[in-house]
Amino acid sequence: MRVMPYRRWEAVAYAKQWAFGRNKRYFDFSELGGDCTNFISQCLYAGTGVMNETETFGWYYHSLARRAPAWTGVPYLYNFLTRKKADAGPFGHEVTLEELQPGDIVQLSFDGRQYGHSLLVVERTGQPGPDGVLISTHSQDAFGRTLSSYRYQKARYIHIDGYRR
Repeated sequence: MRVMPYRRWEAVAYAKQWAFGRNKRYFDFSELGGDCTNFISQCLYAGTGVMNETETFGWYYHSLARRAPAWTGVPYLYNFLTRKKADAGPFGHEVTLEELQPGDIVQLSFDGRQYGHSLLVVERTGQPGPDGVLISTHSQDAFGRTLSSYRYQKARYIHIDGYRR
């Protein structure tokens, strides 16, 4: 398995192109609980070009019926990205808010117990705290929205280290 550098600016460019639209190659999950993590996975794929075809625990999308839980589920994406197993696909680790870079992931918990929303960092403005983090997402379509504009109980921040192929 080779470790490759994550092309974070390609992920951000994809987010900019599709933040307010839907790529017809992917099912729109807006009416099935939300499209946020599906959109974030598309962005990650734009920055890596590699899926992990492992049944159940991988990270892939071929159709509504042929996809891994990690492609569309908030906790499953987190588990896939942060597990230490050296499988194909993107990987990362939790960081602080200050360490986030464009192309990284933010996941929000609105009730303080379960994480239910995924966002892609598209810019760091230099302002301190969540005011300086601009994001893109689906389900409440956005590009360049400040993280501070959300009401949430907890957030976790995932830095994408690279990808394996």
